[in-house]
Amino acid sequence: MTLTTTPVPLARRRRLPVMPWLLLSGSVALLGVMTGYPVVRLLVMSFQEYERAQLMGMPAEWVGLQNYVDVLSDVDGFWTVLLRSVVFMAACVTLTMVLGMLVALLMIRVGKVLRTLVTVGLLFAWAMPTLAGTIVWGWIFDTEYGVVNNLLTRVTGESWMGHSWLLDPLTFFMILTFIIVWGALPFVTFTLYAGLTQIPGEVLEAAELDGANGFQRFRLIQLPFVSSIVTVLVVLSMIWDLRVFTQVFALQGIGGDREQTNTIGVYIYQTGMAQGHYGLAGAIGVIFVFIMLGLSFYYVRRTVREEEL
Repeated sequence: MTLTTTPVPLARRRRLPVMPWLLLSGSVALLGVMTGYPVVRLLVMSFQEYERAQLMGMPAEWVGLQNYVDVLSDVDGFWTVLLRSVVFMAACVTLTMVLGMLVALLMIRVGKVLRTLVTVGLLFAWAMPTLAGTIVWGWIFDTEYGVVNNLLTRVTGESWMGHSWLLDPLTFFMILTFIIVWGALPFVTFTLYAGLTQIPGEVLEAAELDGANGFQRFRLIQLPFVSSIVTVLVVLSMIWDLRVFTQVFALQGIGGDREQTNTIGVYIYQTGMAQGHYGLAGAIGVIFVFIMLGLSFYYVRRTVREEEL
């Protein structure tokens, strides 16, 4: 018995599905208007001398790449802020991933009651609005009425009242790092916990019977199993921490030195909204967009590959 197959026409095999694109057309159009227009407007503004006078109707003069030259040659301004932002981002991402992994491992080992308490505590931190949380932490480290100064005065017997934690850039970023990590820890912990719970118990039991201790089981089994999740979390955390704005701006308003504690997001805002140099701010924004695209490239490529599997 001979089996015959009917060849599929080449045009039919290459035809792309139309219905999915029709269903997505509305969302694509909305995203194009909501995100595409601001990006195009930002790009155009970055090639213009756009100041407060242009907001009042004065025509903008085209200056070509002059804004980019001014930004990239500003060592004390742009490059200092960018370096500060990258170092701050690296510290936040490292602490967030380490603490998130430790708490996720703790949730696996503890009983149901304690795990529920940890989950509720993380949900409370996650649910608190960013601005409200920053204000609360700013009050805790307040110069005159802060809980930390009051507690240190009681413990050490020396007067800490009047000590400014936010005026010193080093302690400012220590507090800011704590706030960022505190807010990002729930998402990272829950994601890692979900991945770790998918590891077959038989594999961990077999490794324990073979004499592997806890650290060896983590290094050889648990960490490789969730490595793809860790990679995605690291990339997302880098993006989120590099463009942080609300916490920095609010903490500066409470008592920080703006010139010594600016990050890239606040620097763009101050250059444009505060100083009125919208063309320069546009150039910084475009450069920052390319930096973000570079950080997002690996994440997007990995997501596309997983969708194709």
